[in-house]
Amino acid sequence: MNGPVTPMWVRVGGGLESVPEHERHGPADADFPPPGGPWEALVLNGRLVGWGPRSGLRAARQSAEMGQRLIEEQREHLLGRLGHKLRSSVLALQESARQAAFGRPEMLEGLFEQAQEVGRRAAGLEVAAVEPKDSARGVVLGAVLNLAMPAAFNDVPADAVVLGSEPPMVEAFTRARDWLLGDSLSVSAEPMGGWWKVRISATGERKPLPVPELGEPLVRLIVDTQLDGWLDVSRPDGADIYLPAYRAR
Repeated sequence: MNGPVTPMWVRVGGGLESVPEHERHGPADADFPPPGGPWEALVLNGRLVGWGPRSGLRAARQSAEMGQRLIEEQREHLLGRLGHKLRSSVLALQESARQAAFGRPEMLEGLFEQAQEVGRRAAGLEVAAVEPKDSARGVVLGAVLNLAMPAAFNDVPADAVVLGSEPPMVEAFTRARDWLLGDSLSVSAEPMGGWWKVRISATGERKPLPVPELGEPLVRLIVDTQLDGWLDVSRPDGADIYLPAYRAR
């Protein structure tokens, strides 16, 4: 991008990112303007696409284009990192298998775990690369959490219904469980403007993932790009996921 960039906030999924500083704020809601300002809401086809010093169709289109570009850059970066990690684990598995076949039978003991690690990394890469084809609909949040986090203490209201596609929603919370897992997890939810704020809290010692990209980066990608939501990781004891609230017609 040539020349100075006008400071603004662009919508990325269900959150906002400042340009050019790349700070985060969310969720993207007309009732929750970003810090700084004063800002004017940028709206395109009835959808809030950012905040800028001046509103108008041109600024709204610019914000929407930048937001889409940031989403694509986020996906490409994560795909590159996961692809590199997958290639590394495949090479390690191949070398262990070669040594086991040529006089080192003790190497056989580690092959199963190495093969599982290859599978985990390949599955993560697939999740990051897929673009859901299911149309968004009302999904009962409690049912999703029962599938993704069956052992977590669940304090989610029965009327918590979010707008989205169920498979990536289950995937997002399953990945969040594996990433945040400590001695125990608890989940609660509360309405906030046009959103449901899902609060996931962990107690006890957290166990780092062998591949960090399968934690926060992958959860953020699913939430941002597949669920049009926003991931807030500012709490040291967990994370908050904002998902669009479903409004029955």
